[in-house]
Amino acid sequence: MQQLRAGHQIRLLQGTQAFFPALVQAIDLSVHEVRMETYIFNVEATGAQVAAALERAAQRGVAVFLAIDGVGTPCLPAEWSVRFDAAGVQWSIFSPLGRLGMLIPSRWRRLHRKLCVVDGTVAFCGGINVLDDFFDPNYGILDTPRFDFAVRVTGPLVRAVHEATAQFWWRLRAAKTARQSDFSAAWQAMQTAVALQIHQDPDATGPMPAAIGQSTSAELVLRDNLRNRFRIERAYRKAIGAAREEIIIANAYFLPGRKLRKGLILAAQRGVRVRLLLHGRYEYFMQYYATRPVYGVLLAAGVEIHEYSAGFLHAKVAVIDARWATVGSSNLDPLSLLLAREANVVVDDVVFAQDLRRRLVDAMAQGGLQIDPATYANRPWRQRLLDRLAFILVRVLLFLYGKRY
Repeated sequence: MQQLRAGHQIRLLQGTQAFFPALVQAIDLSVHEVRMETYIFNVEATGAQVAAALERAAQRGVAVFLAIDGVGTPCLPAEWSVRFDAAGVQWSIFSPLGRLGMLIPSRWRRLHRKLCVVDGTVAFCGGINVLDDFFDPNYGILDTPRFDFAVRVTGPLVRAVHEATAQFWWRLRAAKTARQSDFSAAWQAMQTAVALQIHQDPDATGPMPAAIGQSTSAELVLRDNLRNRFRIERAYRKAIGAAREEIIIANAYFLPGRKLRKGLILAAQRGVRVRLLLHGRYEYFMQYYATRPVYGVLLAAGVEIHEYSAGFLHAKVAVIDARWATVGSSNLDPLSLLLAREANVVVDDVVFAQDLRRRLVDAMAQGGLQIDPATYANRPWRQRLLDRLAFILVRVLLFLYGKRY
Protein backbone atom coordinates (compact mmCIF):
# COMPACT_ATOMS: atom_id res chain seq x y z
CA MET A 1 0.00 0.00 0.00
CA GLN A 2 1.31 3.44 -0.92
CA GLN A 3 2.11 5.65 2.06
CA LEU A 4 1.51 9.36 2.38
CA ARG A 5 4.91 10.99 1.99
CA ALA A 6 6.45 13.34 4.54
CA GLY A 7 8.39 16.52 3.86
CA HIS A 8 5.62 18.87 2.74
CA GLN A 9 4.84 22.46 3.59
CA ILE A 10 1.11 23.01 3.13
CA ARG A 11 -0.82 26.22 3.56
CA LEU A 12 -4.61 26.35 3.67
CA LEU A 13 -6.14 29.10 1.54
CA GLN A 14 -9.78 30.11 2.03
CA GLY A 15 -11.50 31.83 -0.86
CA THR A 16 -10.05 33.80 -3.74
CA GLN A 17 -9.04 36.58 -1.34
CA ALA A 18 -6.31 34.25 -0.04
CA PHE A 19 -5.87 32.01 -3.08
CA PHE A 20 -5.40 34.56 -5.86
CA PRO A 21 -2.60 36.58 -4.18
CA ALA A 22 -0.67 33.38 -3.41
CA LEU A 23 -1.21 32.07 -6.94
CA VAL A 24 -0.26 35.35 -8.62
CA GLN A 25 2.85 35.67 -6.45
CA ALA A 26 4.00 32.17 -7.45
CA ILE A 27 3.37 32.85 -11.15
CA ASP A 28 5.18 36.20 -10.97
CA LEU A 29 8.22 34.42 -9.48
CA SER A 30 8.21 31.71 -12.15
CA VAL A 31 11.35 31.21 -14.19
CA HIS A 32 10.79 28.19 -16.43
CA GLU A 33 7.22 26.90 -16.55
CA VAL A 34 3.64 27.35 -15.35
CA ARG A 35 0.98 24.67 -15.88
CA MET A 36 -2.63 25.33 -14.89
CA GLU A 37 -5.91 23.43 -15.17
CA THR A 38 -9.28 24.80 -14.15
CA TYR A 39 -12.96 24.22 -14.78
CA ILE A 40 -13.91 27.90 -14.89
CA PHE A 41 -11.57 30.61 -16.13
CA ASN A 42 -13.46 33.85 -15.65
CA VAL A 43 -11.63 37.15 -16.06
CA GLU A 44 -14.25 39.32 -14.35
CA ALA A 45 -13.06 41.35 -11.32
CA THR A 46 -10.10 39.71 -9.54
CA GLY A 47 -10.03 36.81 -12.00
CA ALA A 48 -8.24 39.21 -14.36
CA GLN A 49 -5.32 39.27 -11.91
CA VAL A 50 -4.62 35.59 -12.60
CA ALA A 51 -4.94 36.04 -16.36
CA ALA A 52 -2.57 39.02 -16.27
CA ALA A 53 -0.02 37.04 -14.23
CA LEU A 54 -0.03 34.26 -16.85
CA GLU A 55 0.38 36.87 -19.58
CA ARG A 56 3.34 38.49 -17.78
CA ALA A 57 5.02 35.15 -17.28
CA ALA A 58 4.74 34.23 -20.95
CA GLN A 59 6.01 37.65 -22.01
CA ARG A 60 9.24 37.14 -20.07
CA GLY A 61 9.82 33.75 -21.68
CA VAL A 62 8.22 31.35 -19.20
CA ALA A 63 6.46 28.39 -20.84
CA VAL A 64 2.81 28.79 -19.83
CA PHE A 65 0.23 26.04 -20.39
CA LEU A 66 -3.45 26.58 -19.57
CA ALA A 67 -6.15 23.90 -19.89
CA ILE A 68 -9.80 24.93 -19.41
CA ASP A 69 -12.97 22.86 -19.43
CA GLY A 70 -15.38 23.37 -22.31
CA VAL A 71 -18.49 23.41 -20.10
CA GLY A 72 -17.12 25.57 -17.31
CA THR A 73 -15.59 27.94 -19.86
CA PRO A 74 -16.98 27.48 -23.38
CA CYS A 75 -14.68 30.18 -24.75
CA LEU A 76 -12.23 32.84 -23.67
CA PRO A 77 -13.22 36.48 -24.14
CA ALA A 78 -11.85 37.71 -27.47
CA GLU A 79 -9.62 40.28 -25.77
CA TRP A 80 -7.90 37.65 -23.64
CA SER A 81 -7.50 35.10 -26.42
CA VAL A 82 -5.68 37.78 -28.44
CA ARG A 83 -3.57 38.82 -25.45
CA PHE A 84 -2.66 35.24 -24.60
CA ASP A 85 -1.72 34.45 -28.19
CA ALA A 86 0.39 37.60 -28.43
CA ALA A 87 2.18 36.84 -25.17
CA GLY A 88 2.78 33.20 -26.03
CA VAL A 89 0.43 31.59 -23.51
CA GLN A 90 -0.43 28.11 -24.78
CA TRP A 91 -4.08 27.51 -23.94
CA SER A 92 -6.60 24.85 -24.84
CA ILE A 93 -10.26 24.18 -24.12
CA PHE A 94 -11.04 20.58 -23.19
CA SER A 95 -14.01 18.88 -24.90
CA PRO A 96 -16.10 21.79 -26.23
CA LEU A 97 -19.76 20.77 -26.28
CA GLY A 98 -20.54 21.39 -29.95
CA ARG A 99 -24.05 21.34 -31.38
CA LEU A 100 -25.50 18.42 -29.43
CA GLY A 101 -24.01 19.51 -26.14
CA MET A 102 -24.51 17.16 -23.21
CA LEU A 103 -26.77 14.88 -25.26
CA ILE A 104 -23.62 12.94 -26.14
CA PRO A 105 -22.77 10.84 -23.04
CA SER A 106 -19.01 11.03 -23.65
CA ARG A 107 -19.28 14.80 -23.13
CA TRP A 108 -20.29 14.21 -19.50
CA ARG A 109 -16.61 13.56 -18.75
CA ARG A 110 -15.33 16.94 -17.70
CA LEU A 111 -12.06 18.53 -16.57
CA HIS A 112 -13.14 19.57 -13.08
CA ARG A 113 -9.81 19.58 -11.24
CA LYS A 114 -8.13 22.82 -10.25
CA LEU A 115 -4.35 22.44 -10.35
CA CYS A 116 -1.40 24.71 -10.90
CA VAL A 117 2.31 23.89 -10.73
CA VAL A 118 5.09 26.46 -11.04
CA ASP A 119 8.67 25.54 -11.98
CA GLY A 120 8.10 22.07 -10.55
CA THR A 121 8.61 23.48 -7.05
CA VAL A 122 5.24 24.75 -5.82
CA ALA A 123 1.74 23.50 -6.55
CA PHE A 124 -1.84 24.54 -5.84
CA CYS A 125 -4.86 22.25 -5.56
CA GLY A 126 -8.41 22.77 -4.37
CA GLY A 127 -11.95 23.60 -5.33
CA ILE A 128 -11.47 27.24 -6.25
CA ASN A 129 -11.93 28.20 -9.90
CA VAL A 130 -10.51 31.29 -11.51
CA LEU A 131 -13.69 33.12 -10.57
CA ASP A 132 -14.02 36.07 -8.21
CA ASP A 133 -15.68 35.06 -4.92
CA PHE A 134 -18.14 37.93 -5.15
CA PHE A 135 -19.20 37.22 -8.74
CA ASP A 136 -21.25 34.45 -10.33
CA PRO A 137 -21.83 34.14 -14.10
CA ASN A 138 -25.48 33.22 -13.49
CA TYR A 139 -26.33 35.46 -10.53
CA GLY A 140 -24.04 38.46 -10.96
CA ILE A 141 -22.63 40.27 -7.92
CA LEU A 142 -22.88 38.26 -4.69
CA ASP A 143 -23.52 39.70 -1.23
CA THR A 144 -21.21 37.25 0.52
CA PRO A 145 -18.10 35.46 -0.72
CA ARG A 146 -18.19 31.92 -2.02
CA PHE A 147 -17.12 29.41 0.67
CA ASP A 148 -14.25 27.35 -0.75
CA PHE A 149 -10.70 26.22 -0.13
CA ALA A 150 -7.39 25.46 -1.82
CA VAL A 151 -3.89 24.55 -0.65
CA ARG A 152 -0.42 25.75 -1.55
CA VAL A 153 2.06 22.87 -1.41
CA THR A 154 5.79 22.38 -1.61
CA GLY A 155 7.35 18.95 -1.26
CA PRO A 156 7.30 15.55 -2.98
CA LEU A 157 3.73 15.65 -4.30
CA VAL A 158 4.56 18.68 -6.49
CA ARG A 159 6.20 16.26 -8.91
CA ALA A 160 2.95 14.28 -9.14
CA VAL A 161 1.04 17.48 -9.94
CA HIS A 162 3.57 18.33 -12.63
CA GLU A 163 3.36 14.88 -14.19
CA ALA A 164 -0.45 14.90 -14.11
CA THR A 165 -0.79 18.32 -15.74
CA ALA A 166 1.93 17.66 -18.32
CA GLN A 167 0.44 14.32 -19.27
CA PHE A 168 -3.03 15.79 -19.66
CA TRP A 169 -1.67 18.61 -21.83
CA TRP A 170 -0.06 16.15 -24.21
CA ARG A 171 -3.29 14.16 -24.40
CA LEU A 172 -5.07 17.37 -25.41
CA ARG A 173 -2.42 17.97 -28.06
CA ALA A 174 -2.81 14.43 -29.35
CA ALA A 175 -6.59 14.80 -29.65
CA LYS A 176 -6.30 18.21 -31.33
CA THR A 177 -3.74 17.14 -33.94
CA ALA A 178 -5.71 13.95 -34.65
CA ARG A 179 -8.80 16.06 -35.41
CA GLN A 180 -6.62 18.05 -37.82
CA SER A 181 -5.58 14.75 -39.50
CA ASP A 182 -1.97 15.28 -38.44
CA PHE A 183 -1.64 11.71 -37.24
CA SER A 184 2.14 11.77 -36.97
CA ALA A 185 2.00 14.68 -34.52
CA ALA A 186 -0.89 13.03 -32.68
CA TRP A 187 1.09 9.81 -32.27
CA GLN A 188 4.13 11.68 -30.97
CA ALA A 189 1.99 13.63 -28.49
CA MET A 190 0.34 10.45 -27.24
CA GLN A 191 3.72 8.77 -26.82
CA THR A 192 4.86 11.73 -24.74
CA ALA A 193 1.72 11.48 -22.60
CA VAL A 194 2.28 7.77 -22.02
CA ALA A 195 5.89 8.40 -21.05
CA LEU A 196 4.68 10.86 -18.42
CA GLN A 197 2.26 8.35 -16.86
CA ILE A 198 2.37 8.76 -13.10
CA HIS A 199 3.81 5.65 -11.50
CA GLN A 200 1.30 5.28 -8.71
CA ASP A 201 -0.70 2.33 -7.43
CA PRO A 202 -4.22 3.08 -8.74
CA ASP A 203 -5.74 1.44 -5.66
CA ALA A 204 -3.67 3.45 -3.21
CA THR A 205 -5.56 5.75 -0.90
CA GLY A 206 -3.04 6.25 1.86
CA PRO A 207 -3.06 4.69 5.29
CA MET A 208 -5.78 4.97 7.84
CA PRO A 209 -5.58 8.18 9.90
CA ALA A 210 -4.39 6.50 13.10
CA ALA A 211 -1.46 4.85 11.34
CA ILE A 212 0.22 7.97 10.02
CA GLY A 213 3.38 9.43 11.54
CA GLN A 214 3.89 12.79 13.17
CA SER A 215 5.50 14.70 10.27
CA THR A 216 3.53 16.68 7.72
CA SER A 217 2.55 13.99 5.23
CA ALA A 218 0.45 14.38 2.12
CA GLU A 219 -0.41 12.84 -1.22
CA LEU A 220 -2.08 13.86 -4.45
CA VAL A 221 -5.14 11.69 -5.10
CA LEU A 222 -6.47 11.80 -8.65
CA ARG A 223 -9.70 10.62 -10.24
CA ASP A 224 -9.75 9.93 -13.98
CA ASN A 225 -11.21 7.41 -16.40
CA LEU A 226 -8.04 5.34 -16.79
CA ARG A 227 -5.95 4.10 -13.86
CA ASN A 228 -7.48 6.21 -11.11
CA ARG A 229 -11.21 5.68 -11.44
CA PHE A 230 -12.00 5.10 -7.73
CA ARG A 231 -9.07 6.52 -5.77
CA ILE A 232 -10.79 9.58 -4.30
CA GLU A 233 -13.88 7.67 -3.19
CA ARG A 234 -11.70 4.95 -1.67
CA ALA A 235 -9.65 7.54 0.18
CA TYR A 236 -12.83 8.89 1.76
CA ARG A 237 -14.16 5.44 2.58
CA LYS A 238 -10.92 4.28 4.18
CA ALA A 239 -10.66 7.37 6.35
CA ILE A 240 -14.34 7.18 7.33
CA GLY A 241 -13.95 3.52 8.21
CA ALA A 242 -11.01 4.33 10.48
CA ALA A 243 -12.71 7.28 12.23
CA ARG A 244 -13.08 6.99 16.00
CA GLU A 245 -14.32 10.36 17.20
CA GLU A 246 -15.44 12.82 14.54
CA ILE A 247 -16.11 13.23 10.83
CA ILE A 248 -16.77 16.64 9.30
CA ILE A 249 -17.43 16.85 5.57
CA ALA A 250 -18.22 20.03 3.64
CA ASN A 251 -19.37 19.33 0.11
CA ALA A 252 -21.20 21.44 -2.42
CA TYR A 253 -22.84 18.67 -4.47
CA PHE A 254 -23.54 15.73 -2.19
CA LEU A 255 -25.11 12.56 -3.52
CA PRO A 256 -22.90 9.73 -2.24
CA GLY A 257 -23.19 6.19 -3.56
CA ARG A 258 -24.34 3.22 -1.53
CA LYS A 259 -20.91 2.29 -0.13
CA LEU A 260 -20.09 5.81 0.96
CA ARG A 261 -23.51 6.28 2.57
CA LYS A 262 -23.09 2.98 4.39
CA GLY A 263 -19.69 4.10 5.69
CA LEU A 264 -21.16 7.27 7.16
CA ILE A 265 -24.07 5.39 8.71
CA LEU A 266 -21.82 2.76 10.29
CA ALA A 267 -19.53 5.47 11.67
CA ALA A 268 -22.47 7.25 13.31
CA GLN A 269 -23.79 3.97 14.70
CA ARG A 270 -20.47 3.16 16.39
CA GLY A 271 -20.49 6.52 18.17
CA VAL A 272 -18.55 8.78 15.79
CA ARG A 273 -19.99 12.27 15.57
CA VAL A 274 -20.70 12.79 11.88
CA ARG A 275 -21.45 16.30 10.64
CA LEU A 276 -22.16 17.27 7.05
CA LEU A 277 -22.05 20.87 5.83
CA LEU A 278 -23.95 20.97 2.54
CA HIS A 279 -25.05 23.62 0.09
CA GLY A 280 -28.37 25.05 1.26
CA ARG A 281 -29.10 27.59 -1.47
CA TYR A 282 -30.95 26.79 -4.67
CA GLU A 283 -28.49 26.90 -7.56
CA TYR A 284 -29.55 24.16 -9.99
CA PHE A 285 -32.56 21.85 -9.96
CA MET A 286 -30.51 18.63 -9.73
CA GLN A 287 -28.08 20.05 -7.18
CA TYR A 288 -30.86 21.21 -4.89
CA TYR A 289 -33.40 18.40 -5.08
CA ALA A 290 -31.54 15.18 -5.92
CA THR A 291 -29.52 15.33 -2.70
CA ARG A 292 -32.44 15.36 -0.29
CA PRO A 293 -33.75 11.81 -0.69
CA VAL A 294 -30.58 10.51 0.99
CA TYR A 295 -31.08 12.74 4.03
CA GLY A 296 -33.59 10.37 5.62
CA VAL A 297 -31.34 7.34 6.16
CA LEU A 298 -28.45 9.54 7.30
CA LEU A 299 -30.57 11.47 9.81
CA ALA A 300 -32.06 8.23 11.11
CA ALA A 301 -28.54 6.95 11.85
CA GLY A 302 -27.67 10.07 13.82
CA VAL A 303 -25.74 11.98 11.15
CA GLU A 304 -26.02 15.74 11.60
CA ILE A 305 -26.79 17.66 8.42
CA HIS A 306 -26.19 21.42 8.29
CA GLU A 307 -27.23 23.39 5.21
CA TYR A 308 -25.09 26.44 4.51
CA SER A 309 -27.21 29.37 3.42
CA ALA A 310 -25.02 32.39 4.23
CA GLY A 311 -23.66 32.24 0.68
CA PHE A 312 -22.70 29.80 -2.02
CA LEU A 313 -20.89 26.79 -0.58
CA HIS A 314 -18.46 25.40 -3.12
CA ALA A 315 -16.04 23.56 -0.80
CA LYS A 316 -15.03 19.93 -1.20
CA VAL A 317 -13.14 19.25 2.04
CA ALA A 318 -13.19 16.95 5.05
CA VAL A 319 -11.55 16.55 8.46
CA ILE A 320 -11.54 13.26 10.37
CA ASP A 321 -10.45 12.88 13.99
CA ALA A 322 -8.84 16.34 13.82
CA ARG A 323 -5.86 14.85 11.98
CA TRP A 324 -6.73 13.46 8.53
CA ALA A 325 -7.90 16.09 6.06
CA THR A 326 -8.56 16.46 2.36
CA VAL A 327 -8.94 19.54 0.17
CA GLY A 328 -9.73 19.28 -3.51
CA SER A 329 -12.10 19.55 -6.43
CA SER A 330 -14.11 16.36 -6.00
CA ASN A 331 -17.71 16.56 -4.93
CA LEU A 332 -19.31 13.46 -3.46
CA ASP A 333 -21.73 12.94 -6.30
CA PRO A 334 -21.85 10.76 -9.44
CA LEU A 335 -20.38 13.36 -11.79
CA SER A 336 -17.25 13.82 -9.68
CA LEU A 337 -16.83 10.24 -8.46
CA LEU A 338 -17.63 8.46 -11.72
CA LEU A 339 -17.04 10.78 -14.66
CA ALA A 340 -14.97 13.92 -14.12
CA ARG A 341 -11.24 14.43 -13.78
CA GLU A 342 -10.70 15.46 -10.17
CA ALA A 343 -7.77 16.13 -7.85
CA ASN A 344 -7.62 16.17 -4.05
CA VAL A 345 -4.73 16.55 -1.66
CA VAL A 346 -4.90 14.27 1.38
CA VAL A 347 -3.03 15.62 4.41
CA ASP A 348 -1.95 14.12 7.72
CA ASP A 349 -1.13 17.03 10.00
CA VAL A 350 -2.75 17.99 13.28
CA VAL A 351 -2.19 21.74 12.92
CA PHE A 352 -3.52 21.81 9.35
CA ALA A 353 -6.52 19.61 10.16
CA GLN A 354 -7.47 21.62 13.23
CA ASP A 355 -7.27 24.87 11.27
CA LEU A 356 -9.62 23.50 8.62
CA ARG A 357 -11.89 21.99 11.30
CA ARG A 358 -12.21 25.36 13.06
CA ARG A 359 -13.26 27.07 9.85
CA LEU A 360 -15.88 24.43 9.11
CA VAL A 361 -17.30 24.51 12.63
CA ASP A 362 -17.49 28.31 12.46
CA ALA A 363 -19.29 28.08 9.11
CA MET A 364 -21.85 25.66 10.59
CA ALA A 365 -22.42 27.93 13.57
CA GLN A 366 -22.59 31.21 11.67
CA GLY A 367 -24.05 30.27 8.30
CA GLY A 368 -25.55 26.83 8.65
CA LEU A 369 -29.01 25.56 9.55
CA GLN A 370 -29.16 22.11 11.12
CA ILE A 371 -31.82 19.90 9.59
CA ASP A 372 -34.32 18.61 12.13
CA PRO A 373 -35.25 14.96 11.42
CA ALA A 374 -38.92 15.54 12.27
CA THR A 375 -39.15 18.60 10.05
CA TYR A 376 -37.50 16.70 7.21
CA ALA A 377 -39.93 13.78 7.62
CA ASN A 378 -42.91 16.16 7.46
CA ARG A 379 -41.75 18.29 4.53
CA PRO A 380 -44.51 19.25 2.05
CA TRP A 381 -45.61 16.72 -0.60
CA ARG A 382 -44.48 19.03 -3.40
CA GLN A 383 -40.97 19.04 -1.95
CA ARG A 384 -41.03 15.25 -1.68
CA LEU A 385 -42.17 14.93 -5.28
CA LEU A 386 -39.44 17.19 -6.63
CA ASP A 387 -36.84 15.41 -4.51
CA ARG A 388 -37.88 12.02 -5.83
CA LEU A 389 -38.09 13.18 -9.46
CA ALA A 390 -34.59 14.66 -9.33
CA PHE A 391 -33.19 11.53 -7.68
CA ILE A 392 -34.82 9.23 -10.26
CA LEU A 393 -33.53 11.42 -13.09
CA VAL A 394 -29.97 11.04 -11.78
CA ARG A 395 -30.36 7.26 -11.67
CA VAL A 396 -31.80 7.16 -15.20
CA LEU A 397 -28.95 9.26 -16.58
CA LEU A 398 -26.40 7.00 -14.94
CA PHE A 399 -28.18 3.95 -16.34
CA LEU A 400 -28.07 5.42 -19.83
CA TYR A 401 -24.35 6.07 -19.38
CA GLY A 402 -23.83 2.50 -18.20
CA LYS A 403 -22.82 3.32 -14.62
CA ARG A 404 -24.00 1.81 -11.34
CA TYR A 405 -23.89 4.02 -8.28
